[in-house]
Amino acid sequence: MSEPATPRHVAIIMDGNGRWAKNKRLPRAMGHREGGEAVRRTVKACARLGVECLTIYAFSSENWKREEEEIADLMKLMRRFIEANLGDMVEQGVRLKIIGDYSAFDPDIVEQLEDALERTKDGSRTLAVALNYGSQQEIARAAAKAARQGDVTVASIEANLDTADLPPLDLLIRTSGEVRLSNFLLWQAAYAEMIFMDVLWPDFGEEHLEAALDEFAQRERRYGGR
Repeated sequence: MSEPATPRHVAIIMDGNGRWAKNKRLPRAMGHREGGEAVRRTVKACARLGVECLTIYAFSSENWKREEEEIADLMKLMRRFIEANLGDMVEQGVRLKIIGDYSAFDPDIVEQLEDALERTKDGSRTLAVALNYGSQQEIARAAAKAARQGDVTVASIEANLDTADLPPLDLLIRTSGEVRLSNFLLWQAAYAEMIFMDVLWPDFGEEHLEAALDEFAQRERRYGGR
C-alpha cells in the first residue's frame, strides 16, 4: 500500500522570531506577535491543503530560562491569540489539544486554555500546541506510567505519550535554518521526514508549507526497510 502524498500530521518548530525582530530593529515582542500571525496563516493553509493535524512548538520547558520581560510578552501574546482565534477555531472545526504541562502558567491562562479545549473538543481537525513541553520529560512520564500499568514496551510507552490520540507524525519542519530538534517530539519523529527551511518563522506562509509538502511527496519512506 502506497503512502499518501499529503501528510496527515505535520509538526513545526517555529524558530526565528527574535532574529526577525532584530533584523528589522524591532523589539523581540514584535517578532513573537508576527509569529502569532504566521500560526494563524499556517492553520488555515493546513486546512486548505488537507493536513489533518498540525503540532506547533509554542513554549518549551526550557523557555522559562529566558528574560522575565520576554516571558511576560509571550504570556500576553498567548492570551491575545486565544481571545482572537477561538471563535474561528470553533467555526472552522479545529480541535485544540495541548501537549506539555500547561498548569504551570498563570491561572487566567489556564482557565482560557481549558475553556478553549472544551469549546473545540468536537473539531474534526487538530491544532496541537506544545506548552511547557519537553520531549525527554514526556518520554520519562510515559515510561513511568507504563511501568505502573505493567510491562514497559514500545507500545505501552506510546500509549502514554501526550500525543497518543494523534496520528503518527509524518513531517517535521523547522524554520530559521537551524538543524536540530531542540527536545521536540523525539519519540514521535523516529520515522518522520524532516525538512529544515531558511525562512524565519514570521515570514512563513502558505507557499513555504506547500514547498515542504511537495518535497515530502517526493520522498520514499522506508521505515528501516529497503
